[in-house]
Amino acid sequence: MMEKADSGQKLYTRMRLWEFPDRYIVEPTDGSSGSCLAISREDGSMTLIDELPQSNSVRVPKIRTIFGVIGMIKLLAGSYLLVITEQECVGSYLGHPIFKVSSLKILPCDHSLKNSTAEQKKMQSEFSGLINVAERTSGLFFSYDTNLTPSAQRLHDLGDESKLLPLWRQADPRFLWNNYMLEVLIDNKLDPYLLPVIQGFQYFQTAIGKDIIDITLIARRCTRRTGLYFLEGTRMWRRGADSDGYVANFVESEQIVQLNGYTASFVQVRGSIPLLWEQIVDLTYKPKFEIVRLEEAPQVAERHFLDLRKRYGSVLAVDLVNGHGGEGRISEKFANAMQHIVSDDVRYLHFDFHRICGHVHFERLSILYDQIVDFLTKNRYLLLNEKGEKVEEQLGVVRTNCIDCLDRTNVTQDLSTKWIIGQGRKSGGLCILEIEVPKSMAYFGELNLTKWTDGGKPFKIYSRRKEKSMIGRNMLECQLRRLGVFGGDETISSHPNFDDNFKIMWANHGDDISIQYSGTPALKGDFVRAMREWPKDLGSNATFINVGEIYGMGRCGQRTVQGILKDGWNSLMRYYLNNFCDGTKQDAIDLLQGHYIVSVNRDMTPPSQKGGLEAIASIRLALSLLFTGFFFATMSLRQVGTDLRHVFFAVMWAGMSLVLATFVRANGRIFCNRPRLHKPRC
Repeated sequence: MMEKADSGQKLYTRMRLWEFPDRYIVEPTDGSSGSCLAISREDGSMTLIDELPQSNSVRVPKIRTIFGVIGMIKLLAGSYLLVITEQECVGSYLGHPIFKVSSLKILPCDHSLKNSTAEQKKMQSEFSGLINVAERTSGLFFSYDTNLTPSAQRLHDLGDESKLLPLWRQADPRFLWNNYMLEVLIDNKLDPYLLPVIQGFQYFQTAIGKDIIDITLIARRCTRRTGLYFLEGTRMWRRGADSDGYVANFVESEQIVQLNGYTASFVQVRGSIPLLWEQIVDLTYKPKFEIVRLEEAPQVAERHFLDLRKRYGSVLAVDLVNGHGGEGRISEKFANAMQHIVSDDVRYLHFDFHRICGHVHFERLSILYDQIVDFLTKNRYLLLNEKGEKVEEQLGVVRTNCIDCLDRTNVTQDLSTKWIIGQGRKSGGLCILEIEVPKSMAYFGELNLTKWTDGGKPFKIYSRRKEKSMIGRNMLECQLRRLGVFGGDETISSHPNFDDNFKIMWANHGDDISIQYSGTPALKGDFVRAMREWPKDLGSNATFINVGEIYGMGRCGQRTVQGILKDGWNSLMRYYLNNFCDGTKQDAIDLLQGHYIVSVNRDMTPPSQKGGLEAIASIRLALSLLFTGFFFATMSLRQVGTDLRHVFFAVMWAGMSLVLATFVRANGRIFCNRPRLHKPRC
């Protein structure tokens, strides 16, 4: 039986931070009558005080306004306090305002460090450097009034009694970004200061006629830290599953509609392939896939889907990875493991995204949609009436994965669309040809459709949207029809402003998840955001002819040059971050999330200490020597005409450079930035 908290006790929404020489004091200034919180700058210990101490007239304390206490991290000597110094209201959820963390500040409580040994001071400096990464963490959101971690359906099922508990006790620890950092405050029973924070929130408001509609998209990223291997982290250093079946980059995406007192919600999930596998960076663009303990694959996958069934009901697993190469081998093992799991409640579907859709034919996602529409129809969505009563219930979830669970997954969870394109004169009127092309490939140009001509001349065609929805969009349209906002044939694309905001919301959603996992925005973003208008010169005497799918008969669309260049840049940035930055970032995440607990006995060896060849391996030094060798080889070749001995020098310098390049290529892993707190499994 959970202990009830005082329902009248609310979180402090605005505070004044006093920085005294010996302590920090957090004073509520939002009209609350609560006590002030004093934090020792010696060791981070906390106490509640009723009055502010008298300040020294010689040394006036620094004062700043803060909007929340995120938590505290304990290190070898002292602790570090994380506070919110800037916030921005970005929308609402179930009638409560939602805020984005615009700026964080880390406050050291480490005066006791002066009594530490030189070794401990060095280690403390390294750990504090990792903690500073938190100040650059993006996409953090919170609410003072409501619990953002459970889905609307789970929140409804918990009932009103759960709302009497403090927000931190209502929260689902899987999706609580500062779960570990709150532990010190929880131990000190500081409920009004305990602010739950999540990663990922998008919101917009639109009007259709007299109806005002609030659309919210929440991305709840899992920070689970059970099991031997911790699955929250960076792209290349957190792959696959752990032995308990918990997967990397697991995100619960919930799309919520609020209208005239009604609330509708639809949940999807994504997560890495639930096998024990890794892809360790080694300076190559695509490191090879390594499957660990293959004999455990069926048990790991079974544990993963058992957990999903308990939480979400029926599960449809959509696997988007390639059917060949390294991806194909992992997909084959996944499919083999699923043979023992598939049942009435669990389905598995492989859809080779790149083979079927390529880089531009996203309209062919309609093939996938036709295979999953029966599951979506059967398992429905949540619908609450104006009294808060459950009218519909979501009975199952679609689980989507590619290799990274980023770009292909983003496109699939959003939508594919049907376009109506074509303009040509025939018998004195306009002939509009209806074919399938991607939603974001609205291209105003000519298609070489010589099958339909006027006097042997190709039609000049234009594009216009007619939606064939995919997952998120389909469910939103079903919900709006159920609520009487849309007519039978009405779609989101019938309302250009709504359509534009909806696509931007999903594109930003994909970017947020991608930045958290890979460090860059999602690829293919120009497809998701693209929008074109129907040419205004088409008259009312247009005739529509459905000519079906005519892929390959002509050019049915193109990506923007800007989008292609942006994807190229983001791909290069991912390569750089994966190989030369993400090891340190992974250590920072492990420290902030409590995946690595600092203690004196455990950490007498500095985490950055390397041994053997790795201790001297430096990619900067290797590249410098490599280019120096080629430079001298080139200079020697220029001198061959005056002295043949320079041929020998040119060959010597070139040979040394080639040997060095071969060595770096063969030992690429030791030249990469690798995590030090937790070693990879391979």
